[in-house]
Amino acid sequence: MTMSPHNAPIVEPVPVEDPYAPPKGMDRVVDHLKREWQLYVMLLPLIIWLLLFLYKPMYGLQVAFKDYSIFKGVANSPWIGFEHFETLFGNDQFIRAIRNTVIISFWTLVIGFPVPILLALMFNEILNATYKKWSQTIVYLPHFISSVIIAGIVITAFSPSAGIVNTFLGWFGVEPIYFLTKAEWFRPIFVGTGIWQEAGFQSIVYLAAIAGVSPTLYESAVVDGASRWQMMWKITIPSIMTTIIIMLIIRIGNILEVSFEMIILLYQPATYETADVVNTFIYRQGLQAGQYDFAAAAGLFNAVIAFVLVISANALSRRYSRTSLW
Repeated sequence: MTMSPHNAPIVEPVPVEDPYAPPKGMDRVVDHLKREWQLYVMLLPLIIWLLLFLYKPMYGLQVAFKDYSIFKGVANSPWIGFEHFETLFGNDQFIRAIRNTVIISFWTLVIGFPVPILLALMFNEILNATYKKWSQTIVYLPHFISSVIIAGIVITAFSPSAGIVNTFLGWFGVEPIYFLTKAEWFRPIFVGTGIWQEAGFQSIVYLAAIAGVSPTLYESAVVDGASRWQMMWKITIPSIMTTIIIMLIIRIGNILEVSFEMIILLYQPATYETADVVNTFIYRQGLQAGQYDFAAAAGLFNAVIAFVLVISANALSRRYSRTSLW
């Protein structure tokens, strides 16, 4: 309260909170939880799964910096710092595994990444509904077949005695080739098998993106006299470019995650020179040789490189295309 020049008291107004004003700070969070609690209850099982199977195992990463003993446990094993990493980078087999992983992943990305996009574009151009459904089913089918069966098909197909590939080559007078025992043939066979198995299923993402393109764009193009080829290049591909970039970022992040099961099923000591990758190296060192701490160091290195690749690819995409995961 203050006094006016005429000695009359002036009563200052007391601020009154607006009952219709939106809540602020923590009140906003509590209010949101009260309104949407059903959604968070549905989300709870996934959060528990993430904590138990993805975050809790991170406690074991310290094994990479310890002289681990199964009798002492993770907590009581002595710390040795970066000794395992120094041994790792001096190991010729690990260097070979990194080189093979990068080469296989590079060709899988260069050759395999565009194939699902091309399949989606081709499926989108098929006008006969029955033929479209059957062709999609045939292309999707390999994804749902077990890797063991896929490996069996590959071994049978490239068999030097009765394989369809050597039989076909025999018609032209070519002697049987032992494809799966020759190091130079492993990478082409592995990359081709992976594309055949997964390209159809991966095309579903791009088909969904194409389905979201506004039909009015195509109608306007038809009025302007555009051909199907022009509509594909001028409308379809630019409209799904965001999806393509996001999928590319994800693929770059998984560039070191070569299909472990398929390599284990197809490779052998004769093809280690070109077939041995980081994951198979970790498998041999950890499970077969019992060097859990050494294998953990290799796995941690693999994860760090993948993390750096995702961050870098996302930053480059955000800078040059204004599209990113975050």
